[in-house]
Amino acid sequence: MSAAERGPLAELRNRRGERLEFAFHDSGSPRRHVVILAHGVTSNMDRPYLVELGDALAKAGISALRFSFAGNGGSEGRFEDATPTREVDDARSVVDALAAAGFTNVAYAGHSMGGAVGLLLAARDERVRALVSLAGMFHVARFFERHFGRLRPGDPMLGKTNCPWSRALADDAARHGSLDAAAARVRVPWLLVHGDADEMVPLEDAKDAKAACESSEARPLNGNRRDRVGLVELAGVDHRFTGAIPRLVAAVVPWLVARLLNEGTGDG
Repeated sequence: MSAAERGPLAELRNRRGERLEFAFHDSGSPRRHVVILAHGVTSNMDRPYLVELGDALAKAGISALRFSFAGNGGSEGRFEDATPTREVDDARSVVDALAAAGFTNVAYAGHSMGGAVGLLLAARDERVRALVSLAGMFHVARFFERHFGRLRPGDPMLGKTNCPWSRALADDAARHGSLDAAAARVRVPWLLVHGDADEMVPLEDAKDAKAACESSEARPLNGNRRDRVGLVELAGVDHRFTGAIPRLVAAVVPWLVARLLNEGTGDG
């Protein structure tokens, strides 16, 4: 990895000491804003929509950091141990590293299970100042039961032999169930972007997440309820945003610029 790809971080490790692969999209701006970009289950940091989103954010003046959760991509660890709970801990380690590097305004954008991880993280960690869910899971247990409930431990998920189904993932997903309680605790601006032709995570997940957040009495950190949660529905778009990455970027980047740069959240 080049120095440019590392940005201000020499390395990135989780709290279990496992090295996490990452790439840094440097905006060149002295402002200390950064967006964490996270992938979904059986995936990695090099998904095209994450790469292009990172590049677009950097061009807009906001640095971005893509990473692979432990056990995924080039990160250390076993895929069999990867669960939503463990990935929330990985994401918190990334926030720790960025905070130590001097970033004062951290946002998070996650795809699919990475979206569920982001929701759980933002509900607990007020260092996350804005949240974006990209085709994000909300009914976690329902997702895994629907797509993988017939698999036996060790069977490949989505036909990927390096991604074996595990009892740990099944049990952790069942414990999380649906994320209504987490959505009700989110106090930062939250954008959901979801295709209405998503074959993996139905659009209803995003609608239910939005409703759960809107029903909460939690006071937004910025005191602005109108900015609490928004949903962008992309017509004809599938789970991987096939052919629609420019539409994804157009929905997300201006929204983050408005929340992190134009309005500011603390460092001027």
